[in-house]
Amino acid sequence: MDLITKIKEKARSNPQRIVLPEADEERTLKAADIIIGEKLAKIILIGNPEKVMQDANKLGLKNISQATIIDPVAHEKKQDYINLMLEIRKSKGLTQEQAEELIENPLYLATLIIKAGDADGEVAGAKNATGDVLRPAFQYVKTLPGISVVSGAFIMILKDKSYGEDGLLVFADCAVHPNPTSRELAEIAVATGNTTRAIAGFEPRIAMLSFSTKGSARHEMVDKVIEATKIAREMAPDLQIDGELQADAAIVEAIGKSKAPDSKIAGKANVLVFPSLEVGNIAYKLVQRLAGAEAIGPVLQGMAAPINDLSRGCSVSDIVNLVAITVNQAANK
Repeated sequence: MDLITKIKEKARSNPQRIVLPEADEERTLKAADIIIGEKLAKIILIGNPEKVMQDANKLGLKNISQATIIDPVAHEKKQDYINLMLEIRKSKGLTQEQAEELIENPLYLATLIIKAGDADGEVAGAKNATGDVLRPAFQYVKTLPGISVVSGAFIMILKDKSYGEDGLLVFADCAVHPNPTSRELAEIAVATGNTTRAIAGFEPRIAMLSFSTKGSARHEMVDKVIEATKIAREMAPDLQIDGELQADAAIVEAIGKSKAPDSKIAGKANVLVFPSLEVGNIAYKLVQRLAGAEAIGPVLQGMAAPINDLSRGCSVSDIVNLVAITVNQAANK
């Protein structure tokens, strides 16, 4: 059974309430129809109900009527969400007039629905830029307790099954935070461990990567990874974490034994945490292209509720798969 099939089966066993704020977008409607039909999630669409149903009928979609459709302009909880916005952002200068305008923006409304406990997660970005999707999320949903940074993980499916967990590796951060501090890098490691458990379904063995293995080089960049490893272990003593390790020492057993004989992670890592976004982004793209690996993601992590961003070039199946992943994140929260 492939990973996506496992993710869908897990989602089906515990469906969560997922908001899709782009109900006026064709691929999103088609994906919602499939998700409802496959019972992967309880879908909440944001859009004019009459227009949504007209579009669904034109597309020949049969399941959209089973979704909850919220009109951003007129719905029974509008004032409640405005009040919640003001409670959260009044100290930042948000006015009543601004809140009344913002709440009709589907991306803002989606985050308020989640913040109020009326939904469990969100998937957007088929027609909106990443910044527009994440801005309201940062302002209203915010990050998990003890986590100050949002990061992006990729699940890498390799053809060579000798690496990672039968060919599965999780890479982070490859998408969001350019140059994390030691504390932020530790938070990324812990968040990635949780993502691995929730989505990939195996116990993480986390390698904190560097150009040094256990003191083979001295530099402030190495010191950052050493400190991050220490902090991450303190934050999550239940996670297996080791560093600093070079990439080959982390994933090749013979090299791991040679360079770090006392490490329980060296040569056996299935989660790789990169010291900067630059390194992580380059690494995942090289593995994807040169090794022919499939890259699933980015899965955003660190938010108090799962909010995931699509590429504007996404396919219908990309949306379906990301909703299933978001369901797993929400169920694990």
